[in-house]
Amino acid sequence: MGRCIGILTAGGDSPGLNAAIRAVGRALAQKDIYLLGFKDGFEGLAFDKCEYLDNSTFSGILTRGGTILGTSRHKPHKMPVGKKFIDMTGAIVENYHKHQLEGLICLGGGGTHKSALRLMKQGLNIITMPKTIDNDLAETDTSIGFDTATDIATHAIDSLHSTASSHNRIILVEVMGHRAGWLTLYSGIAGGADVILIPEVPYDIKYIAEAILRRNREGKKFSIVPVAEGAMSIDVAAKFDKLHKQKAEAKDKDAAEKISDKLAELDRLNSGATLRISQQLEEMTGLESRVTILGHLQRGGVPSAADRLLATRLGVECAQSIIEGKFGVMMSARGGNVIPVPIEDVAGKLKLVPADDILLNAARNSGISFGDC
Repeated sequence: MGRCIGILTAGGDSPGLNAAIRAVGRALAQKDIYLLGFKDGFEGLAFDKCEYLDNSTFSGILTRGGTILGTSRHKPHKMPVGKKFIDMTGAIVENYHKHQLEGLICLGGGGTHKSALRLMKQGLNIITMPKTIDNDLAETDTSIGFDTATDIATHAIDSLHSTASSHNRIILVEVMGHRAGWLTLYSGIAGGADVILIPEVPYDIKYIAEAILRRNREGKKFSIVPVAEGAMSIDVAAKFDKLHKQKAEAKDKDAAEKISDKLAELDRLNSGATLRISQQLEEMTGLESRVTILGHLQRGGVPSAADRLLATRLGVECAQSIIEGKFGVMMSARGGNVIPVPIEDVAGKLKLVPADDILLNAARNSGISFGDC
């Protein structure tokens, strides 16, 4: 077949993935390099589920959401086989060489980049592109899917304004974002929210109630409150910080794993915080409160023009890097440019909303409450 590159999409799906696949394939075809697509993320590479992609495959997929390759969250070293989880890294390496691949393109978020680094250490040529609606990947300004998800969440908030004002209600909108609040922050500001709750800014319920009652006294009888799914109270945040500190100071692996279990349990207990906040606000304000959970709606639909353009630019630059034989990097969107950054600098790191973020401070200065004062 000649020169051949593998490609897969892993983790949660994001609008714009197909645009990226298309861009890579079309650019590589100019140099007669074949593209072999692996199905369902790393699972496809482990179990050799693949197909060659060509111009007929790319036709009409620019505007499609999801991913034509399918995806999964399965990790190379922890792959479900029957009722067990098995390390399939060896099988992945074997299939990589079986198909005589010059390299492998991985499109994904945080988990995908950790898996990509693991495969790099096995001697595979890996190159990645950033994909996540949470926009929490390190070393890139934005990721494929974030713009579309922001648009969807913003439109949802826009739609809820009319019912909130008609019934004089508090409307809480749960937005995706387990560790990072970028999606909630952007859509909240764009949607004219009154209170925004994100994981990076722990809240005190009394301050949220005060902000809503203040609006009520000013004659504004409704409030819109976007809540990141990972938002947490000051008390819960303190418990997380304490456990993370204990884990960092743990003297052995067993002790660290026990603390990890406690963190997971605390995380589970914090899920459903939006519903609890709703109930608390009803009691504290005397106003009706309703919750809308956007869920996977945010991942769906047609990719925005911005995501199509981003995916196309990243895909073409990814192909160019492959043509030049440069691997071990993620194609990063930086200040209007596409910059290759080492995968080691991305894997295992989160990009959180900093306290001095320009939009965060703009929101504060415009009167939006974050529940912390």
